[in-house]
Amino acid sequence: MIKAIIVDDELNAIKSLQWEIENFCQGIEICDSFTDPIEAISAINYLKPDCVFLDIEMPEMDGFQLLQNLKYRNFDLIITTAFDNYAIKAFKESAIDYLLKPIDSDDLQNAVARIKVNKNKNLLGQELKSVLKNFMSNNSKIALPLAGKTIFINADDICYCKADGNYCEIYFKDDTSKMLSKKIKEVEELINSIAFFRVHNSYLVNLTHVKEFIKSDGQYLVLENGNSIPVARSKKETLLKRLSH
Repeated sequence: MIKAIIVDDELNAIKSLQWEIENFCQGIEICDSFTDPIEAISAINYLKPDCVFLDIEMPEMDGFQLLQNLKYRNFDLIITTAFDNYAIKAFKESAIDYLLKPIDSDDLQNAVARIKVNKNKNLLGQELKSVLKNFMSNNSKIALPLAGKTIFINADDICYCKADGNYCEIYFKDDTSKMLSKKIKEVEELINSIAFFRVHNSYLVNLTHVKEFIKSDGQYLVLENGNSIPVARSKKETLLKRLSH
C-alpha cells in the first residue's frame, strides 16, 4: 500500500482529490491531509509518506518553500495546482507529475502508476543492498596496511574513503577513521568490491550505507550515519543505476 499525504490550503480541493483517489486509484492510502503547510512539514518528516500531493500557492508558505524546509524528502512528489506556470520549477524539484486543477481522473491514475513503478524499484534496491551486505559479511577480510601494522576488516564496516593527496582516510560505520599512505585509486583496487563506487574523484562510497540522494544544493549522498558525500555530475547517471538495480 502506498501512503500519501495531501497538502492544499483549500479544504474542498483536498476532499475532491481524496474522492478521486478513493474511487479511481487502487493501492494508495491517504494517511493525512493538511491545509496548513507548517503542520504538513512536521507530519511529512514524522510519517515519511511514499507520496505527497502538493499545492503551490498557499498563504504563509508556498509549496516550494515547504519542500525546502523538509528534512525528509524520500517521497514521490505530485504537484496539484490551478496554475500552469510552475512546471519548470516543479521539474527542478523532481516532481513525478504536474496535475492541473480540476484534476483529470486519467491523469491522476497515470501519476499513481508512476509512483507504483518507483516504489517497486526502491524495493528491488533494498533487496540488492541486503544481498550485498550478506555477501560482504561472509567474504574474506581486507588487509589495510597502517603505520607499523596491518588491520583486517570486513568491507561492510567501511562507509566511505576520502582522498587526501597521496593518502586516503577510511571512515568506518562506528564513526572511527584510519589514514592510509595510499592513493584512493589504490584503496579502491585493494577493496575490490561491487558494493563500492567512486562517486567523486576524492570519494569512494560503500553503496550499502547510502540512505538518500539529494539533488538540490549541489548533488550529494546522505549515508546512514548522517555524513554527506558530494557526487560528481559525470557520475550521477551511473550512480543512480547502481542504486536502483
